[in-house]
Amino acid sequence: MLDLLIKNARICDGTGAPSFVGALGIEGGIIRSIGRANGQTAGRVLDAGGLALAPGFVDPHTHYDAQVAWDPLLTCSPWHGVTTVVMGNCGVGVAPVKPATREILMHDLVNVEAIPYDVMKAGIDWQWERYGEYLDAIDRRGLGINVAGLVAFTPLRHYVMGEASFERAATGDEIAAMRRLLREAMEAGAFGFSTTTSSNHVGYGGRPLACRNASRAELEGVVRGLADVGRGAIEIILASGGMEEVTDDDVELLRTITRASQRPVTWLALFAHPGEPGFHDQTFTKLGDLVKQAIPQVTPRPIMSRGDLENPTMFASFISFQPAFNRSADEKIALYRDSAFRDAFQRELVSRRRGHLWTQMRVLEVGRPEFQAHVGRTLDEIATSQGKRPVDAYFDLGIADRLLTRFQASTFNFDPAGIERLITDDRCLIGLSDGGAHVDVICDVGYATATLDLWVRQRGALTLEKAVHKLTQVPASVFGIPNRGVLEEGKVADLVLFDPTTVTAKAPRYVNDLPENGRRLICESEGIAATFVAGVELFTSGKHTGAMPGRVLRSSE
Repeated sequence: MLDLLIKNARICDGTGAPSFVGALGIEGGIIRSIGRANGQTAGRVLDAGGLALAPGFVDPHTHYDAQVAWDPLLTCSPWHGVTTVVMGNCGVGVAPVKPATREILMHDLVNVEAIPYDVMKAGIDWQWERYGEYLDAIDRRGLGINVAGLVAFTPLRHYVMGEASFERAATGDEIAAMRRLLREAMEAGAFGFSTTTSSNHVGYGGRPLACRNASRAELEGVVRGLADVGRGAIEIILASGGMEEVTDDDVELLRTITRASQRPVTWLALFAHPGEPGFHDQTFTKLGDLVKQAIPQVTPRPIMSRGDLENPTMFASFISFQPAFNRSADEKIALYRDSAFRDAFQRELVSRRRGHLWTQMRVLEVGRPEFQAHVGRTLDEIATSQGKRPVDAYFDLGIADRLLTRFQASTFNFDPAGIERLITDDRCLIGLSDGGAHVDVICDVGYATATLDLWVRQRGALTLEKAVHKLTQVPASVFGIPNRGVLEEGKVADLVLFDPTTVTAKAPRYVNDLPENGRRLICESEGIAATFVAGVELFTSGKHTGAMPGRVLRSSE
């Protein structure tokens, strides 16, 4: 007898093949039958009533490394049908770690991923040192969904090199030690390696993030640890970062690490460029024969950021804004009044092709009632009415409102035609949710439900089957995640049941549910009827069932 039989479902198996109405039987967490019910009996029979049944979505880009310590459900991801997340991206993380470097790793996460220090200080218990011990620790506590971990280069350098990781490239012996540690982590179950070469990533103490100090030879030597075990993938943020044309140096870097690791690489990020319809094709032309090995990540909608000048994590990646961090309110105000600071910020906006910011940024909330009339207006509109530069109107309003004004901006990827070109291109990987990071600025964990809403139902740019394929089998294949991503007999029954006519991501809202009453943005969904992990129902219509069926996945399985 089956444990569960889901009948009358529109089955989208994850391969992109045409969907069909049928039944799916589960026993012991494994898919045992798919097709017709054929009189099968089960302890529980669920009539799907024609709802779509798909593999659980696989999110290739999250930063739940810290959050998992206090939130084993990894919300908000499972609310959107995600059953497996890849974390440890962008070269930052929490393992391996020595007691002396815990503070450094947390401050790296503050500066790069905008995770509040007080939240991490209260929420992480550090019951690990080596990477395998980290995986074991979070597995023991229980998980709602599955975790696939990447080994971040910055903690690896801190662990081996200590203070020298901030100052120089590694020696031959240090490279060998990091290669051994990466191989050890892979043998413990890690799914690969991550790093960044972006000059905007600043770490502890305002110094360059430690992985940025690695030489090309060092990086090449370390990633050979993946070749040693013959599995895994690499995630990297390139210096050009998708806003500029990929440079020759970035192409050579991708060539070097794919050759040394003998593994696929996914790189960040490729964004839509307004007025440049050929930008993404130019990128692929530049990559040449690397296209199949070096896969850019894209996102299905504009990246919407929110923030204020009291906690300016909205601009945490800006070099010009680094002096604003770890300062008192009075020190920030003095800095924001400084014309040299304002000019430097404006120059960096232009140099990073973000000069459009002022036409995109709107006032979301104000603290003092006399500024209520500004709510909903763009900074460009406010500046025009005041006869000021937008950059001056921005800081003047923030200072006058005691740094309480909250702003919202579509900072990247706001050209619909360009987004369509990216998400329909099979050379791209849909992701970039950043789940667990930028907690009070961005919440893009609803990228999967947004894809089904915007690009399947509303615009018809993707068929339902194609969209499900891109959200399931494709990321599972890139990272080598075993037995997931397709509905097939013998595979693990990680599933999402949803209504294609209503599925969507709701607008983000603020809640105070982090340790120390910390605030974050959350994004709920509509149209997700149920999420199953290993055949166990985890969420029903957005409500947690109380089950914790997830686990740490191991690449060695």
